[in-house]
Amino acid sequence: MQDSKIYHNAEETVIDRLRHLMEVRHLSQRQLASMLRLDPSNLSKVLNGKLPFTDGLINRIVADLGVSKSWLRDGIGLPFDKTSLAREIMLPASAVPEPVKNGIPVYDLDVTAGCRSLEALFGETRPVGTIDIPGIHSGSHIVKVRGDSMSPRIINGGYVAIRPISDLKNIFWGQIYVVELDEFRMVKYLRRHSDPSMIILHSDNPSYDDMDVARADIRSLYIVEAILNYEVN
Repeated sequence: MQDSKIYHNAEETVIDRLRHLMEVRHLSQRQLASMLRLDPSNLSKVLNGKLPFTDGLINRIVADLGVSKSWLRDGIGLPFDKTSLAREIMLPASAVPEPVKNGIPVYDLDVTAGCRSLEALFGETRPVGTIDIPGIHSGSHIVKVRGDSMSPRIINGGYVAIRPISDLKNIFWGQIYVVELDEFRMVKYLRRHSDPSMIILHSDNPSYDDMDVARADIRSLYIVEAILNYEVN
């Protein structure tokens, strides 16, 4: 979600902008602390001005939440470079898919496991349930994501609603896709490469390096239309 407001208020602090970010991302203090791997009490002290807002914390927020550093630190520009097409939905930890007429099918499949095509797996596997998500394409499927390469945007064990892309030439750069190669599948941001025959695969977790893959090696693409993470208790 991109905010159209330009921040040039000299009286606005980094804390004010972080609180705005929490509001935009619908994050509680506890959820934000978990995403940043901080003690919740220390984050509370930072937000209340009892602990300093260090450069290290700014860098961690920028890396983990994908926020513009110039906006967070100096109030210049916009919080995010680009609006994400993937909607973020927080589910209660006890949420269980229930049958809904014409709902989106939910599969007990790890989208990053194995190398068989998702098209074949969807044809062979019965969904464990369905869920109603207004605005999501009827041809979508909901699958699980294991691993932390897309954390904190997609938590380990969270779900995504994905839809197949018929024309691999039409890529929305900067958006999240499931990428199928011959040997494995990945969930990554797709970024434009200086070489038109290549694509950059980017993780949300800064611990993972970018990967360059040839367009010709991509067997299929599924765009991530929604991210269904579980609430942090």
